Amino acid sequence: MRRITLKLLKIERLLLETTKLPMVKIDRELFLRKELRDRYRPEVVELAIQYNPAYAGISVEDINQIAKSCIKGEATQVSTISAAAGLPGGFAILGSLPADLAQYFAHILRVLQKLIYLYGWSELNFDAKEMNEETKNLLILFIGIMFGVNSAVNTVHALSAQIAKQVAKKLPQHAFTKGFIYPIVKKIASILGVQMSKKIFANGVSKVVPVVGAVTSGALTYITFNAMAEKLRKHLAKDDLANIEIYKEKSDFLVIDAEFEE
Repeated sequence: MRRITLKLLKIERLLLETTKLPMVKIDRELFLRKELRDRYRPEVVELAIQYNPAYAGISVEDINQIAKSCIKGEATQVSTISAAAGLPGGFAILGSLPADLAQYFAHILRVLQKLIYLYGWSELNFDAKEMNEETKNLLILFIGIMFGVNSAVNTVHALSAQIAKQVAKKLPQHAFTKGFIYPIVKKIASILGVQMSKKIFANGVSKVVPVVGAVTSGALTYITFNAMAEKLRKHLAKDDLANIEIYKEKSDFLVIDAEFEE
């Protein structure tokens, strides 16, 4: 049985290793087009891509339905990985991380991107060889929400209000995560090291505890992953970026009344 001490689980290290995986990156335009094209008129879809779904007149209630479906899909995939890791032999090491942990975290990043794009955030930059500070800071904040870090919730709420004003004025989105936010992000990263160690390792994702069986491992992973993703979804749904009224009040653009088609 391999052992990993909790002090080795660093959010920066996880981000560095996991974002190298080809499966992690979600193309915002392709994702939104795929999720919206069968539900809304073409002009609504194009506005959602150019600005965001709420700006295009898509209600948060409609987005919630799509988001829950995305969460279910990623949770199913990651629980399958966890069940496989619970079988004799498990997974090998991927880079400097156990492969099951890296793939579990990859699905956290995948569902995170899907949720933030649905609820109005712009595309994260995973293309550079080395992750830029703004992308890293935003990822830490969003992951912080998933793991119950209150300061992450408050910071993302403030950023969302700031960015919604930019979108309403048709200005490029910029989160301004440098400067005064850096100390907050640094503290959140430190807290995440402990929180993630407890929540991920306690549920057997990296087999720090003895394996209790593949089926049990998969079921536990599904439950915990779904709960974390739901926590992020609920917070994003309350923020200004997903609020149609913000754009009706502050933009000279006429918001289209979009209808959800099952």
